[in-house]
Amino acid sequence: MSEQARQEDETLRSWLKILIGKPVFEWFIIGLIFLNAVILGLETNKGMHDAYGSLFSAIDRLILSVFVCELLAKFYVHRWQMFKDPWSVFDVFVVGVALVPATGHLSVLRSLRILRILRLISAVPSMRRVVTGLLNAIPGMGSVAALLLLIIYVSSVMATQLFGSEFPKLFGTLSASIFTLVQIMTMEGWADLAGPVMDKFPYAWIFFLIYMLVTSFAVLNLFIGIIVDAMQSEALAPLQAHEEEIVDDQTREIMTELTAIKEEIRELRKS
Repeated sequence: MSEQARQEDETLRSWLKILIGKPVFEWFIIGLIFLNAVILGLETNKGMHDAYGSLFSAIDRLILSVFVCELLAKFYVHRWQMFKDPWSVFDVFVVGVALVPATGHLSVLRSLRILRILRLISAVPSMRRVVTGLLNAIPGMGSVAALLLLIIYVSSVMATQLFGSEFPKLFGTLSASIFTLVQIMTMEGWADLAGPVMDKFPYAWIFFLIYMLVTSFAVLNLFIGIIVDAMQSEALAPLQAHEEEIVDDQTREIMTELTAIKEEIRELRKS
């Protein structure tokens, strides 16, 4: 590549980088995502589809073309570095699904066009932080989930042994007990399930009370606490990075001043 061609390439890359980084361009893409979502929703109405189906299809193809051009521009600017960003990979996947021919046996892929709306997650910074926070919470949630499963298993074995003979439909087998106790944990109709059992076993309320307190209030609140902590960490991350940057700048300034002072001392000693 000649020097002139290289300069033209750098100029075009710089221009595209400025363009795709402008807030106006980002809001334009977000607006297209919303418009695409509305069109896909209207297409589910048979009357609207029969009347404006061809118009909807034309607008849908036009929006898809803009999305493809946007991704090509990002690839031209960042080259292969673009795929180091998970959100860029997500955008490529979501748009790429829409490019697969949805005919014949692949006609089911037509319904996957709605995935394009998920681009809002990558386009809106606040949504990205929420999703990142949830993903960061997964490792911590694993231990809590294991604890919850252990409690449900132990409680199911106990319930099968205690109540299975009188209530075979609810607690006759381990799988039936697990299903019943999970339903009680969600607090959905638990009184209708536990009421008949307590009529036969007057002290069964102790079992159900302890079980609900441990699962519905203690363990599930641990899930919420882990998620909230991850969200807070993700929200504070930009501020911490900014503070570290300020500290680094101040450290560099101090080191520069110390170097200058050392030079002045050497000059004074020489004189």
